[in-house]
Amino acid sequence: MSTDDKNRAIAAAILPLVGGAGNISSVAHCMTRLRLGLRDRSLVQDQALKALPAVMGVVEDDTYQVVLGPGTVARVTPALEALIAETPAAEVTAATSADDLAAQGAAIKAAQKAKNSTPFKLFLRKIANIFVPLIPALIGCGIIAGLNGLLINLGWLPGITPALAAIASGFMALIAVFVGFNTAKEFGGTPILGGAVASIIVFAGVAKIEVFGQQLSPGQGGVLGALGAAVLAVYVEKWCRRWVPESLDVLVTPTLTVLISGLATIFGLMFVAGEISQGIGDFATWLLAHAGAGAGFLLGGLFLPLVMLGLHQALIPIHTTLIEQQGFTVLLPILAMAGAGQVGAAMAVYRKLPRNGSIRRTIKSALPAGFLGVGEPLIYGVSLPLGRPFITACIGGAFGGGFIGLFNMLGTQVGSTAIGPSGWALFPLLDGNKGLGETIAIYAGGLLVGYVVGFLATYFFGFSKELIEEFNVDTEAEAAPLEPATTTEPAQSPTPAPEPAPAPAPAKV
Repeated sequence: MSTDDKNRAIAAAILPLVGGAGNISSVAHCMTRLRLGLRDRSLVQDQALKALPAVMGVVEDDTYQVVLGPGTVARVTPALEALIAETPAAEVTAATSADDLAAQGAAIKAAQKAKNSTPFKLFLRKIANIFVPLIPALIGCGIIAGLNGLLINLGWLPGITPALAAIASGFMALIAVFVGFNTAKEFGGTPILGGAVASIIVFAGVAKIEVFGQQLSPGQGGVLGALGAAVLAVYVEKWCRRWVPESLDVLVTPTLTVLISGLATIFGLMFVAGEISQGIGDFATWLLAHAGAGAGFLLGGLFLPLVMLGLHQALIPIHTTLIEQQGFTVLLPILAMAGAGQVGAAMAVYRKLPRNGSIRRTIKSALPAGFLGVGEPLIYGVSLPLGRPFITACIGGAFGGGFIGLFNMLGTQVGSTAIGPSGWALFPLLDGNKGLGETIAIYAGGLLVGYVVGFLATYFFGFSKELIEEFNVDTEAEAAPLEPATTTEPAQSPTPAPEPAPAPAPAKV
């Protein structure tokens, strides 16, 4: 079977299990998930969907999210869109014409949306929607930058390294424009106007302008300035739409939008955002230099709970700001230790439940992806439903983060040139203020600490006597799948996992 046929087959298997073409109002994807807007949630066959070999799990948020893994999701999404487009209009109409089902689905969707639609979570979701589409370019340029640095250090291919530097740096030099474009789009404005205002920040000519007694510099304020400028442009544009006559709208509205928000950006936002960005960089450097072990312990230990609450999205602009300023983010390698703790915890669960073939199959199939930073199958299929192993996984992540934070205190910064990957997949993106070999060794040491502590904490403290009695049983004859708790979006991760096997029902901690 060709790759295209395989992707179409996956899409064809998913489509009827989510209620058919008529039940889908929107289709999109991020790095690992197919995101579907559904008209009637009750038509979805969750268990059958989770049982598909290509599906790692499902997550409910503002959209219904099917976890397929990176690469796979980018290919299955257009195949699904093509299948929907090929569905006869009569079938779509028939599927959506039942008033009682539509009302039931609307009620379910409204309840789910209400639970996940606090103002703060909605704001963080917008932030994620602005930055997540940029991650593939950040990864690609980051790997090229790492390769270029290696070639320069080795003295190889001197005629090629300037070209690689240009390829790696071009996107970062203009990232503010992309942030402005996505911000305006997300906040309901005209995307190109958001990009136009944000482009002022990276224009070389701003160096001739003096604000508050200081010369501006191109790029001052970075992505935070671009975000603020684009949001301001959206509000100016909406004000103009209300008051400018329709006959003049096409001329006056874009002119006033760019002029007013542009002047505000030059004479206010660039300076303020520049100070904030500099403060973020200085604080991260100071924190890890003076309290690196403790800060790393807290960050590594709390990241999985932050993911479960959706609060990890607030870190995306911070990562991007650090990459802009320093060339790498020192926070991501520490946060990646949460995945190491999760892997160690899963291995301990495997050892503690020798008779439970269902859970052991899930772990065996999901561990390779876990090593590569794909955490969803282990989180939602093993540790979170069991309860205590999720806590002990956090302990493993805390010790791994503390290990890397300790070396930051000792003067060796370990950073990543891009956001998105974790686990072993982060190795090509590692960078720091010392040699690459030392940076890789420290990160690998942190992973090892996370694995070992996650394993030991789970093995000795992750199971009560009752939990062992309930789950260390033969499940071959009859096994019901674990039902993970509905949650906000977990951390993105880069590699698809094999099919998780079903596991028994969740236990009380």
